[in-house]
Amino acid sequence: MMNLSIIIIGDEILIGQVTDTNSGAIARTFGPMGWEIAGVHTVPDDADAIRDAVCAALERSQLVICTGGLGPTKDDITKRVLCGIFGGPMVRDEAVTENIRRVFALRGLQMNELTAAQADVPQSCSVIQNRLGTAPIMWFERDGRVLVSMPGVPFETEGMLPEVAARVGRFFGSDDHLMHRCLMVGSVTESALAQRLASIEDAIPPQLHLAYLPTPGLIRLRLDGRGTDKAALESQMEHAVAQLKAAIGANLRYDGDATAAQIAIEACRRAGLTMGSAESCTGGTIASRITAVAGCSDVFLGTVVSYSNAVKQNLLDVGASTLEEHGAVSREVVTQMACGARRALGCDCAVATSGIAGPGGGTPQKPVGTVWIAAATPERVVTRELNLPGNRARVIDRAATEALLLLVETLG
Repeated sequence: MMNLSIIIIGDEILIGQVTDTNSGAIARTFGPMGWEIAGVHTVPDDADAIRDAVCAALERSQLVICTGGLGPTKDDITKRVLCGIFGGPMVRDEAVTENIRRVFALRGLQMNELTAAQADVPQSCSVIQNRLGTAPIMWFERDGRVLVSMPGVPFETEGMLPEVAARVGRFFGSDDHLMHRCLMVGSVTESALAQRLASIEDAIPPQLHLAYLPTPGLIRLRLDGRGTDKAALESQMEHAVAQLKAAIGANLRYDGDATAAQIAIEACRRAGLTMGSAESCTGGTIASRITAVAGCSDVFLGTVVSYSNAVKQNLLDVGASTLEEHGAVSREVVTQMACGARRALGCDCAVATSGIAGPGGGTPQKPVGTVWIAAATPERVVTRELNLPGNRARVIDRAATEALLLLVETLG
């Protein structure tokens, strides 16, 4: 098994000012290639700390990827530290200079000397041009081991990872075949699902591994396989997946790796139906998730964020008497919201949410976390009451997921 160590450099990460997303992107890229993540180490913008982390990582791993500290300011010291570790002088790379000029021209900016100095790289590295930014990606080799230094900006790191991964694959090679399958499962707890699948999991071949990855409202069931005989591995994977799907039964929401929004879009697309949303407590979260999916425009028509009762009445035709008798957080109101969205937006299907996300606003009868959701199709309206734990953000997140999945269930 080949080991990969990840080093995240930056004071801003350690003090919580910025959340590290680069390590996850790196792991998601290299895990399917057969790399086992030996560890993720976050270090400050300190030369000794960076040097110690890099030297330790190179001892334990064939591949090290570090991000951060490559900017033009004085606190960006990664390049100088790596130059000290791998040796050689700093040299001006003209190809990097041209790349910086190109990036600045596209942004309508004037290049200054600090930015130009980003083209200075250790002579001991080879450069992978960063097409998305000005900081070059540096590739170092020593004793059959590789260190890749990448920018800390997540957009640049994620965008350039495929190119880095391709070069890593060519350098190291592998006789192993790696296969992955995901099944998205809903309306069941992780422990209940594990009990249901226990006999299948016990019987799968040792070259297969089953992982449970729960998220609010969904469980991603991932089957990984590794072997040198590709045909045999494919057969084993397909047999195991068939067994899992049979055992999961009606709780299977999607064959593949997908978000609740992607699953709902595909369900509508298969049925040849359009959809929209009417959102109160989720405040547009459902629409935001859907429109984050490329190509959703053939299915999704729009949303009405009806946070106030007046908007519920005026745009969604929710009855004043319904609101007075049952309250905004009720089966009756979300039913009228979903049906009103279908009329207002001209869509075939609609989901609706109304609830108390907190931290205030709850009552003994309707405590914080009480949410009603509805899914309306041309044939019927289905509603469900949720009692969701957690803070405001978690209640909103879970309510949006459950509403999308309710539409999937309703469409069958």
